[in-house]
Amino acid sequence: VLSIQVKCYHEIITIGYRVYHSYDLPWFRSLSWYFLLCVNYFFYGETVADYFATFVQRREQLQFLIRYHRFISFALYLTGFCMFVLSLVKKHYRLQFYMFAWTHVTLLITVTQSHLVIQNLFEGMIWFLVPISSVICNDITAYIFGFFFGRTPLIKLSPKKTWEGFIGGFFSTVVFGFIFSYFLAQHQYFVCPVEYNSETNRFVTECEPSELFQMKKYAVPPLLQAVLGWEMVNMYPFQMHSIALSTFASLIGPFGGFFASGFKRAFKIKDFADTIPGHGGIMDRFDCQYLMATFVHVYITSFIRGPNPSKLLKQLLILQPEQQLSVYKTLKSHLIEKGILQPSLRG
Repeated sequence: VLSIQVKCYHEIITIGYRVYHSYDLPWFRSLSWYFLLCVNYFFYGETVADYFATFVQRREQLQFLIRYHRFISFALYLTGFCMFVLSLVKKHYRLQFYMFAWTHVTLLITVTQSHLVIQNLFEGMIWFLVPISSVICNDITAYIFGFFFGRTPLIKLSPKKTWEGFIGGFFSTVVFGFIFSYFLAQHQYFVCPVEYNSETNRFVTECEPSELFQMKKYAVPPLLQAVLGWEMVNMYPFQMHSIALSTFASLIGPFGGFFASGFKRAFKIKDFADTIPGHGGIMDRFDCQYLMATFVHVYITSFIRGPNPSKLLKQLLILQPEQQLSVYKTLKSHLIEKGILQPSLRG
């Protein structure tokens, strides 16, 4: 994920250099990469602090970095900001601010989205593989249907895209996502979140699968009963969610590609780069994936993931003993008030 992010960033930034002829601007190429390092340091530090709290607690050298992580990140960014101001040249003010804005928008598109991809990965590989495969499937099947049956243009930004390809890609992607999810949901490696085991000092993907990945019986809608001849079917609940993911990948995901097409037309370029012969740059292949990553993260936080007791416990273990005792007393009082615990009797 990091490698793809860096390459996509490089391709977009290079377009800015070329379009605005900014090769001679003082410090700017160095500052662009410096800002990338700063933002990545911030996001990866947040991930370590969030998911590996117990691991960090055992490493004294990391405790300082995590405790003051946001201050360090801000100080690093502030250094870059001051360097940019000091680099301003009278005859290049407007051009330098153009490139400053270009850099920050590129950071927003690439680094923020890749951070969400990594968060999705920690929820389980299936939340990464199904969405990314659905986008790839839609890209391929939309091309096939468009090639053989395409007659009606879809959007002016991409003259080769047709309604026939768009609709055919949609149905193919939904079917693919449904079937692909069935096979992945059978394996712990794909469905279990990545967690740190403090006893073995290792990161593991072993768990008791949640209800999403346990086979259940569902009644077939009456309209489909006549077609399929089934009244009940066995399937994983995640397969129902895969329909939502595939629908987004095929109906909304392509707009990431349309956006990229408009961007390239605005600057009169055919591809972002020539990294892959015949296919353009890495960004040309991942223009829809970033939009998909954001949707998956929002979908998980909105409809799937509730409070995580294991994660909360890890955070409590980092607190000082007196803080832990305060939390314990507050929680105990709350449970007694709700009648879950009986008040202790003193003799």
